[in-house]
Amino acid sequence: QVQLVESGGGLVESGGSLRLSCAASGSIFSINYMGWYRQAPGKQRELVAAITSGGSTNYADSVKGRFTISRDNAKNTVALQMNSLKPEDTAVYYCNVDLVLVDTYRGMGYWGKGTLVTVSS
Repeated sequence: QVQLVESGGGLVESGGSLRLSCAASGSIFSINYMGWYRQAPGKQRELVAAITSGGSTNYADSVKGRFTISRDNAKNTVALQMNSLKPEDTAVYYCNVDLVLVDTYRGMGYWGKGTLVTVSS
């Protein structure tokens, strides 16, 4: 099986920074896609940033220039550096990965349990 462990959420003042990390472990052959999503109260879950195995990135317009996604393929980790945080960034942030299992070579998607980011004004 596969486990995703997220860390780095917390409370920060507007303009501050936080770094989220997500580590994938288990029966992993390869990871194709790693991304961060967020869900604010009363809103739908939305893509924040994503990165492919080749390093191509994609960002939501609302975070471009402020957030940076990166990954370590050797460690199966993905990070989200969040700078110039705003109150509207307050949400539960979820790690998402698309990977290939080592035993079946099937592609599967997994979600982390989420980590809360709160930005005070």
